[in-house]
Amino acid sequence: MSPAIHLAQQPEADELLGRSPLAALVGMLLDQQVPMEWAFSGPYTIATRMGHDGLDAHEIAARDPEAFAALLSEKPAVHRYPGSMAKRIQQLCRFLVDEYGGDAEAVWRDAASGKELLDRLEALPGFGKQKAQIFLALLGKQYGVGPEGWREAAGAYGEKDCYRSAADITGPESLAKVRAHKQEMKAAAKAAKASGAGSGSGSGSVSGSAKSTKNTGN
Repeated sequence: MSPAIHLAQQPEADELLGRSPLAALVGMLLDQQVPMEWAFSGPYTIATRMGHDGLDAHEIAARDPEAFAALLSEKPAVHRYPGSMAKRIQQLCRFLVDEYGGDAEAVWRDAASGKELLDRLEALPGFGKQKAQIFLALLGKQYGVGPEGWREAAGAYGEKDCYRSAADITGPESLAKVRAHKQEMKAAAKAAKASGAGSGSGSGSVSGSAKSTKNTGN
């Protein structure tokens, strides 16, 4: 049975995220510099415009890049930067075809540990450590993917009863809590930057705080 996902806050889009591992990966890839709901509704929009009820890594990888970019750019656009994100999605799908036979779920299906799964996720095009940890936490918390040590590998995003990222969104109430956390992190980063101006102190922590807010939407 597919998990009940509420990341897009749209029934059809969330249903696709629940049954399609590739849609979940693409949604996570898109979750950058746009509101989370916009990002995670992207896979459904792409599938619909391609005339399908799901996504296929082989088909996306083989699409003409300009045509695929145009598909994402149609109004309403799939992302604030549809052209660059179209390239990233195709890069991801080509990697999945080359390394996993186009089977997105194979990325985590037989992972023996949280560390191994994190390494696999970090190897995906467009997935840095933070995005990989958030997606690992999402898999563990909502998709029932729990190799030994997954919470530790996911870092702070794997903690129970926290509201840090997309991994913790189960409905409107939790979405509001994640947004509130993001605003707190932004405020803390701004304050740290102001207090450290000219002294050089705190620059590392400012960078880390700012980065920690990117994937929860604007």
